[in-house]
Amino acid sequence: MNAQLTTAVRRIVVLGGGSAGWLTAATLAAELGGDAPDALQVTLIESPDVPSIGVGEGTWPTMRATLRRIGLSEVDLVRECDAAFKQGSRFDGWLHGGQGDRYYHPFTLPHGYGDAELAGAWLQGGCDQAFAESTGPQPHLCNAHLAPKQTTTPDFGGVVNYGYHFDAVKLGHLLRRHATTVLGVRHVVDHFTAVRAHENGDIAALATREHGDIEGDLFIDCSGLASLLLGKHFGVPFRSEKGVLFNDSALAVQVPHADARAPLASATVATAHAEGWTWDIGLPTRRGIGLVYSSGHTDEAAAERALLGYLKRSGLDHADVSLRRLRFSPGYREQFWHRNCVAVGLAAGFIEPLEASALALVELSAAFIRDEIPAHRADMDLVAKRFNDAFAYRWSRIIDFLKLHYVLSRRDDADYWHDHRKAATQPESLRDLLQLWQHRVPSHNDFYRVEEVFPAASYQYVLYGMQFKPALRALRAQQLAKAEGCIKEVATMTRRLLGGLPRHRDLIQHIHAHGIAAA
Repeated sequence: MNAQLTTAVRRIVVLGGGSAGWLTAATLAAELGGDAPDALQVTLIESPDVPSIGVGEGTWPTMRATLRRIGLSEVDLVRECDAAFKQGSRFDGWLHGGQGDRYYHPFTLPHGYGDAELAGAWLQGGCDQAFAESTGPQPHLCNAHLAPKQTTTPDFGGVVNYGYHFDAVKLGHLLRRHATTVLGVRHVVDHFTAVRAHENGDIAALATREHGDIEGDLFIDCSGLASLLLGKHFGVPFRSEKGVLFNDSALAVQVPHADARAPLASATVATAHAEGWTWDIGLPTRRGIGLVYSSGHTDEAAAERALLGYLKRSGLDHADVSLRRLRFSPGYREQFWHRNCVAVGLAAGFIEPLEASALALVELSAAFIRDEIPAHRADMDLVAKRFNDAFAYRWSRIIDFLKLHYVLSRRDDADYWHDHRKAATQPESLRDLLQLWQHRVPSHNDFYRVEEVFPAASYQYVLYGMQFKPALRALRAQQLAKAEGCIKEVATMTRRLLGGLPRHRDLIQHIHAHGIAAA
């Protein structure tokens, strides 16, 4: 056997910092690093001149377990990253753009999910109240600007499910300090200049301007949209999804709250416009707002007017704001792991930030590498195939789910929305599911992975939030009674939580002053 194939995989080299690079390095070092003879040695190379994109400011609830496993606390996150709690997303104007056009995709599953036929009962009962509000308390908590936990709830514990909103640049700084001072990650601040390759095509080392060659056994490409290793060096083809998800541009801005004491939102607000859609994320000290649009449907001047109009309608200072312009190609690499190189984050692919999947994919990628890292190079191609299969599936499901938001829209104020509804722009997999869901609700049987990016409940929230009306078989009396009992329990639970949870801003201020109760 080739001597290189029997080489133990010990030296991990991450190219690029930011949230993706530092989260991946920390995930590996926290559980596989250390002083043991077989411990991994993790090195991260970061250019002093390449700034972090720093746009992704929302996470899924999975980030709680990720932070806990690498040894950070919620107090660290809240105090150092201008962080707050996220309980889901609210979609304004996506159905028709008129008054009352609003629905939630909360993080907490419908009450009794998997046991009671809540969706069927709600549809059969006439849909008097919105689906998410009927099947769980979380939308009501968001409307009341309440927190998802008490001041006495332990670190990472919740009364309802939650993730985070934070300053992405500050998160990168926190992860960097923790990884280098606590977890033993070697930090090389230098310019990457070239790839040194073995005869078989594997990467042997990354050349740098001041530190020479940084050798490794596995190289993780976190170089952002440039994809310097997987894309540029190896030439792994890029699979464009622009024919499905048109958006390829964004304008972003950070603005202070109109009133520093105003209630703090705990849901990302995605508002549809003729030109695209805006995200609106509330942090304790500011709001992060941006407009995502398709350059094939809207020019930058119109997009800027739409964004400034949103700021004005929101009562925010829109004079002399500094807009950040972003361009991206929606899609992903045809392979994510090639030879001894795996791409994580933007180097693997990027699509519009609807539903905040970017950091979740980083978490999933880092966890896969941590759990499946091969002992020797001989096993790496097998692991790479498993990784590629898993993440090709995940990207496809994410694209289906995001496209669903557009397919269900009835907006008729721009070609942008008409084009999104054309069958030719819809993945066959999504069309097949929508046909099935004409006669039944989404279920576990529709998705095959243990760790689905978006479970069937997420599809229910979007479908029924956007007034999708299937022709279902009537529930039996026993099924209906059980589901109606769950819906009544939701009303009782909601009243109790509305009277017992603190205001979101009050909890954040409490954490800054007093921390969080120990588990």
